[in-house]
Amino acid sequence: METETLSEVVNTSLPFVSGNLLDFIIRYGLNLLVIITLVRYIYYPRHKNKDFVFTFFLFNTVNFLICFLLSSLKLKIGFAFGLFAIFSILRYRTVAVPIREMGYFFICVTVGIINALADINTSLNELVDFSRTKGLLSALYLMDHSIVVLLFADAIILGMIVFLDRQLGLEHENWKDIVYERIDLIKPEVREQMLADIKSRTGLPVHRVEIIKIDFLRDIARLRAFYYSMENEMSSYGTGDGDD
Repeated sequence: METETLSEVVNTSLPFVSGNLLDFIIRYGLNLLVIITLVRYIYYPRHKNKDFVFTFFLFNTVNFLICFLLSSLKLKIGFAFGLFAIFSILRYRTVAVPIREMGYFFICVTVGIINALADINTSLNELVDFSRTKGLLSALYLMDHSIVVLLFADAIILGMIVFLDRQLGLEHENWKDIVYERIDLIKPEVREQMLADIKSRTGLPVHRVEIIKIDFLRDIARLRAFYYSMENEMSSYGTGDGDD
């Protein structure tokens, strides 16, 4: 029997629902499921930044709608790469976005492109066989190998994020800027005494320091003390004053 696409099946079986509308509902439903899992249950419980949650959801939805509505122009591959290139040069001019949040941002953009432009078709034979046992509405969710590949692609993205963001077990080198008054300990030959003094005062496992500035008039020095921890303790809200 000659196979038909999902849109053709819907047009003949459910005339009150257009194939394009159903295609949109299925694609955006999958995209929404992925982005909710990514942002609400992976990113937010760990980083607690509500402002970026808003940005991730908004950019993902807008990107998905642009890709889906313009996919009929037959420029799918070139359009996707062009759109991704445009977003890749965008940046916020008010603050410097932390590199981890930029990674999540690009993942949200990529998920929208993948779910909007992936080729999804279902054969009529599979739909008919499945509808006899589960019903026609349930059969509409039965897809061929292309949707399975799409599901695996989304699952791989989520799995890699969970693994890289939580399960690597690597230590992160953080630092603290310190105004240090014991200027007699800034000499290289007594550096170990400086480290011991800073450790006892801060309670941090400082393993090295960098001397940023020395003020002999006030007998103080500005130091940057580095220490290892399992978490990135730097602010996730971005640093810097932006562009002038």
